Amino acid sequence: MNTEDLLRCLVHVAGRTAVPLETARAVVGEGRNRTKAFNLCDGRTTLKEIAKKTKIDRGNLSRAVSNWVEHGVAFRIGDGKDALPLHIYSLPKEDKRKNKAPKKRKGKRKRV
Repeated sequence: MNTEDLLRCLVHVAGRTAVPLETARAVVGEGRNRTKAFNLCDGRTTLKEIAKKTKIDRGNLSRAVSNWVEHGVAFRIGDGKDALPLHIYSLPKEDKRKNKAPKKRKGKRKRV
């Protein structure tokens, strides 16, 4: 493990204590592509690569990353066009069933 990896771990640990998951998710926004784009902000992947992988318009992605940085859930490493986005920690995929009623079980009926 090199110094860069250790610093990245430090950012993730500090981020988890400073910003709760619900707050980070609210700042990132809803949608699978937004979460995927945020999780690709690993300090190694360029905005161009993230836009290509998520099929998000580069202008919209740039504005989203700027918003994430402004709200403290991401950082920029480097300067100018060479800056790479780094998230405070990855967001887990949302459970699609979280807000839905439980499925009814199919099975044998009890006879009375």
